[in-house]
Amino acid sequence: MTNQPNELEAKLTALKVDAQKAIAAVNTLPQLEELRVAYLGKKGQLSQILGGLGKLSPEERPKIGALANEVKEALQTALESQKSSLQAAEIQARLEAETIDVTMPAVYRPQGRVHPINSTIDRAIDIFVGMGYTVETGPEMETDYYNFEALNFLPDHPARDMQDTLYLPDGNLLRTHTSNIQIHYMEENDPPIRVIAPGRCYRRDTVDATHTAVFHQIEFFAVDENLTFTDLKGTIKEFLHQMFGEEMEIRFRASYFPFTEPSAEVDMRWKGKWLEIMGCGMIDPNVLKSVGYDPETYTGFAAGFGVERVALLLHQLDDIRRLYSSDLRFLRQF
Repeated sequence: MTNQPNELEAKLTALKVDAQKAIAAVNTLPQLEELRVAYLGKKGQLSQILGGLGKLSPEERPKIGALANEVKEALQTALESQKSSLQAAEIQARLEAETIDVTMPAVYRPQGRVHPINSTIDRAIDIFVGMGYTVETGPEMETDYYNFEALNFLPDHPARDMQDTLYLPDGNLLRTHTSNIQIHYMEENDPPIRVIAPGRCYRRDTVDATHTAVFHQIEFFAVDENLTFTDLKGTIKEFLHQMFGEEMEIRFRASYFPFTEPSAEVDMRWKGKWLEIMGCGMIDPNVLKSVGYDPETYTGFAAGFGVERVALLLHQLDDIRRLYSSDLRFLRQF
């Protein structure tokens, strides 16, 4: 019994020395974890040595217990120190492997630009949203009813002719204006309404400097009680002012559109000359009836313009075909 404390003390001292050497020699974190389990785990060497404490007398146990705690703390300190060193070495190795040579030429990725047509649409939408309008879109493949009949086009109206409208084999057509959105929206919503309707349109036009068979149009319309032509004029004047950044001199010329009455063409003074910019008018009572509105209670106005025409003015372009040429030398200017 007298030799038992000495044996345990010798084993603890030897364990401390051997473990510290092994910990200092390990070079990976997984190996370090294996050593921790081997020395300090529930079934590790320290636990096995301390299993002999039960054979000691009550007077001998405190001394061996204190030595065991000292050995345990020394091994934990060695493990933590080696873990920090290995982690730092691992980070350093990763940094060296991923080092960027800042003197090398950078990879050039050209930044895209917004197309003039899209930027013009975005600009118009921002203006009308600021005036309380809602943005609405609709189908490009349309029925005759929504494209013509509901908009008060008579059966023999020239726009229905094959020379102007692109008809599909199933009897439907490619919309010739975004006015079809007006009907779709009013069928599903009650007044008061204020809507801007941008989108792509199609007509059998001969392509030249000012015409394309595919083009973009923006229509805006409003329906409420007691709306008048004065409200329409004020809206157009404010829109043109914000779009072109200056007070524009404008005039209204009497015109004809099937879906508005009275109707007018809007001209603005541009570089000393009068330039037609859009068509407009008060929504025809027949159109209001077609969507279930009472024309005795509600009135409305509508106007529309070609996006490409406005883009030509904003960017001082001479040919609408440039917008569709996909020539990067041209598009990089915007």
